[in-house]
Parts: sequence; C-alpha cells; structure tokens
Amino acid sequence: MKLFEISNYLDTRVPLALQEDYDNCGLLIGNKNTHINSILVSLDCTEEVVDEAINNNHNLIVSHHPLIFGNIKKITGSNYVEKIIAKAIKHDIAIYAMHTNLDNIYDGVSFQIADKINLEKTQILKPKPGLLMKMTTYCPPSHTDLVKNALFDNGAGRVGHLYDRCSFVSSGTGSFRPLDGANPFSGQAGKDSLCKEDKIEVVFYSYMKPRILSALKEAHPYQEVAYVFDNIQNASQIGSGVIGEFKKALSLNNFLAHIKKTMNTNIIKYNKIMPKKNIKKVAICGGSGRFLLEDAIINQADAFITSDFKYHDFFDTNNQIIVCDIGHYESEFHTQQLIYSILKENFSKLAVHLTSVCTNPILYY
Repeated sequence: MKLFEISNYLDTRVPLALQEDYDNCGLLIGNKNTHINSILVSLDCTEEVVDEAINNNHNLIVSHHPLIFGNIKKITGSNYVEKIIAKAIKHDIAIYAMHTNLDNIYDGVSFQIADKINLEKTQILKPKPGLLMKMTTYCPPSHTDLVKNALFDNGAGRVGHLYDRCSFVSSGTGSFRPLDGANPFSGQAGKDSLCKEDKIEVVFYSYMKPRILSALKEAHPYQEVAYVFDNIQNASQIGSGVIGEFKKALSLNNFLAHIKKTMNTNIIKYNKIMPKKNIKKVAICGGSGRFLLEDAIINQADAFITSDFKYHDFFDTNNQIIVCDIGHYESEFHTQQLIYSILKENFSKLAVHLTSVCTNPILYY
C-alpha cells in the first residue's frame, strides 16, 4: 500500500477543507510513493510514539494533534518538535494529522463522547454557515440519469447524514441557436432550435465544487454546458461540538459520577450553580471548548463537557450552565479508536495499531 493511497483517502473521508484556518492537517512528513508496512495511531505524535513506531516497524503515524503546528524555520533539535521531525525523517516514518477536520465532521470527536456517555437526539452544536451550495443544470432526458449518477458519485446530493443521492428534476423546453463552428447535440447551425430538457438540481458542500463541476462536464452530452451555482442557507451537518439529551435527567452527583466513569477521568473541574438543577440536556466539545460556551448556553444545555477552561472562564457561565472540564487528553483519548475505525473501514487488510504510549503530559497527585 502506497502512502498516497492512504493520504488521498483520508483527505476526502475527513476532508482537509473542513479544518480551521489556523490548523495544519494532512500529510506532514513523508514521500507519497513510500510503501506503508503498518500504521500506528496516536492522539499526539511524541518522541516516545516515534520510538514505538521504529521498534515495531510502523512507518506511518496517524495522530489527532498535528506535530507541525507553528512556523518551523529550522531543524536543529533545539526543541521537542524539531527532535521528533528529525528522528521521523531519519527513520523514514511518515506522519499524518487529522485534527479540526475530524472535530468538524458528523460523527467526529465530540459525537464519540456523546456516544460514550449515552446521549440521545444528538446534533451539531454550532453548524458551520455557508458550506452548502446548489447546482442547477439542464440536459436532454436521455442523459438525465447519467448526469445525476456522475454528480452523486462525486459527492453531490447528500442531505444531512441520513440521505444521499438526492435531487430535484423538472421538465421543460430549452431554446438555442447554434452558431457557425458549433457541433450541437441537436439542432442545426444558424437555426433557432427547441428541445426537451430536464432541469436537475442538487446540493453539495462548497469544498466539493471543483470536482462536481468536473463530473458534470465529463458526463454531459452538450458541447457547452449551462449551469448555475447558488449558496444556500440550510444548516449543515458539519461544525463544532455536539448537543444531546439523556433519556432521563440525572442529579448533579449522579451526572458527575457517570462522566467520571465513562470518560475514565481522574478529576472533573466544575462550577457551582444555584439553584442546583438536574442534568438532561448536555453540550460537548472534545478538546478546548471555551469558544462554544455561549452556544451551549443559547441552546439551553444544562451542562457542557469540555476541557481547558481557565479560572475566569468559569465566571462567564453566569450561573446558567454547569461546565465540566474533564481534561484535554481525557476528552480526546477515544479519538484514537475513531481514527483506527476510519482507516480499517477502507483498508481492512492493512496493519493498523493503537499506540501503547500514554501521551498525556499532565499528571495528577
């Protein structure tokens, strides 16, 4: 299995276009033509993880957090990132990262937490706006199915996470006049012509636009293809965080005990709220989630499970919500299994291993 086969699949399965502007996902180190023996999956790419890869003949590490995040201007071993880069290159180990793009997809990082704690009716907490587009095109009825299938095969027609191959087709009459040098599908040069046409409308995510357009032109019988792209405002199934509900409300003590057990965390930092309330509706953000606090409050969540809340951030709850900071590593540890599953769903015969290294840099006394 060549590295480019794996990276190309991951680039589209968890689209790189969905990463945040500040992020650095995708293939970070490696020659795309390298033959991959086996893959090591980890939350972080530490030197201990690279050593594990070396000792066990894994020549690709797929991690959640990117090793190369800021500007790297030299590799002299002056810090831990430079040391890891140098060691990985020396031992021909490729490194790939799936970070905020994995956070933003449906069934991504936060959804895995929701599943672990048994939330129901889950949905994106903060959908990304402006991601959906609609394309309208026209073609002869004899080619409608061919054009639709080409668009569907390239990602068009997916509505939410429960429906795909969706379109709307209506029939009408098109008019045109071929000019000299034209090679029309029907009609004659220099003469006004009428033809029966189907109007095809499909939705898709905006990052797919180039390949949708390429598929349309490849499948369409017309010499000149007419099409229109429109931005639409439907809420997308892509975005940050998750919100859902327990089947039955839990007391605060039972809720905290449930989270501590299911998330395997040593300690939970949380704020007091008066009067005390039972917990039914819960917002979640794996990793650092302060940026979603207001969204959790607006959506009337009783509690917000996340990490990396600072002292003053807890005051911003304004006695409206209980924030449970369970730790960054603890909130994302399960992400390793998610990455493993994504790899195995397409490469069932490829050797994929979970790291045995605990990369959590924080200890509790």
